[in-house]
Parts: sequence; structure tokens; C-alpha cells
Amino acid sequence: MRFLFPKFDKVGMPLLGVAAAALFVLEAKRQLRPRTRPLAERLVENGSVAAAALPALRFLLVPVTYATASMVTKKGCGILPLLMLPRWAAYGLGFLMLDYSNYLWHVLLHKSEWLWRFHNVHHTDLDLDLSTAWRFHVGENIASVPYRSAVVVAAGIPASLVLLYEVIFEGCTAFHHSNLRLPLQVERGLSKVMVTPRLHGIHHSIVAKETNSNFSVILSWWDRLHNTLRLNVPQAAITIGTPAYRDPAEQTPKCLFLMPFQKQRPWVLPDGTVPERPEIPNREQLLS
Repeated sequence: MRFLFPKFDKVGMPLLGVAAAALFVLEAKRQLRPRTRPLAERLVENGSVAAAALPALRFLLVPVTYATASMVTKKGCGILPLLMLPRWAAYGLGFLMLDYSNYLWHVLLHKSEWLWRFHNVHHTDLDLDLSTAWRFHVGENIASVPYRSAVVVAAGIPASLVLLYEVIFEGCTAFHHSNLRLPLQVERGLSKVMVTPRLHGIHHSIVAKETNSNFSVILSWWDRLHNTLRLNVPQAAITIGTPAYRDPAEQTPKCLFLMPFQKQRPWVLPDGTVPERPEIPNREQLLS
């Protein structure tokens, strides 16, 4: 199994680093939502979670899915080889298949009680910004390996597309988790095609019907297709996080690592109330 990917590591990763640095500066200058906790504390917490999760991504998920794709290409398995499309069409369709499969995986993370235990670590962040983009429990990354490998086999994804998609996937994840305030009209246009900071901010709301919307990762089309798109919540009205996990003292690296292995709390605030919001008209229109 290959572990070294020169173009991925020498081109893709540096580009992601530059993009992340730019987003870090821009979100500080053009803040979308006010912070509720000190940035330095959250960088330590989220960085600690990422320190375990990112190696699993780079040294397990990427090599396994690449090796699986290489095997599929040699044997001619999956949908794409059967279609015998031109290379550009096969890559375009393969990209759509990968992105749609990640929409479905994200839905599954929320619907499966077992998977939610791990994904909840991501959602319990009390603020949402660039650092949240890497706040994924190592268990979630490991759990995604068989799923994403199965998608590669079923679709017949080329090995090089696996690496290309991963770079774009990580870049878009960083972008839509950022706390960057784009001009509203610009973001309204972008959100018709891709996931944006305002769109994904709604997904991190403590209101259940808002959390259970906007599951797309790169292209926002999948939420439109499945009627899970919600854009009509003003950013100033959103409280970020999970309602039962509001105590900053529980945001330590140790607490976050152990969270999936403990009894999960119901979707209620510490005072026992369920966070709700009256339905706002214009469900598919970004408001502010």
C-alpha cells in the first residue's frame, strides 16, 4: 500500500495550507458571528482533537481509498468503467458520485446513534470558525474508511480522482466552517452551487431542525435534491453548538476524546428546555 503521494503532499497540501492561512486572517478581519469564547483556548482544544484525527485521515483514509481505487481500476469494477465515458466525463461524474456519497455519509452521521457519538464532538464546539473544520474525532475518521472505500468500489473511481477530490473536499470544508463574512449578495449566488459559511452556520445551530439540514460538503445541490436545504435563519439568531453540552469546562481535549464513549445527553438545554425557533418564510433565501 502506498503512503507517499508526491503531488498530493507537495502541491495539494501546501495549497490547502495557504488557503487556511488566508481564511484565518480574513475571518478575523471580516467576522460573521461574534465569538463566545477566547480564540486561544479553542485553538488548543480543536488543535488537540485534530492532532489525533488528521494522521488517521492522511495515513489511513487516503492510502486505503487510493489502494482501493487502484485495485478497482485494474479490474475494471464499478459503474464508471461500465459506462466507458471519455476521461473528462468519467472524472466529472466520479466527482459528483463522491460528493453525493459524502452528503449521504453526513446524513448517516446524524441519523445513526453510534456514529453521532463521534460526530457530536465536532458539533459541541461553542463557536464556529476555521479551527472547527479540523475538530473531528479520530473515531469518526476511522469509521469513514470502509464507507468511502465501498463508494470507490461501487462507483469505480480512478485513483487520481480520489486524491484530487480529497484536496477539494478539505479546502471546501475549511471554507464553509470559517467565520468569514462575505457580501450577502455574493454568498447568495455562491450558495446556489456550493456550501458557504452562512449556509453551514445554520447546520451548527442548537435548534434540531436547523442542525438536521444543510448536509452537503462541496456542492449544495444535494440538499436541494433531498429538500434538506435551509437558508432562512439570520446568523445573529444562531446559537452554535449542541444544547446539552454548553459548559466550556467540558471542552478540554480529554473530555472531547472520551465524549463518544459516554452516555449521550438528550437534545435539551441544561435547564431542560428544547431550543426551538418559529418557522421563517423564504426557506431558500439567505437572510443575513
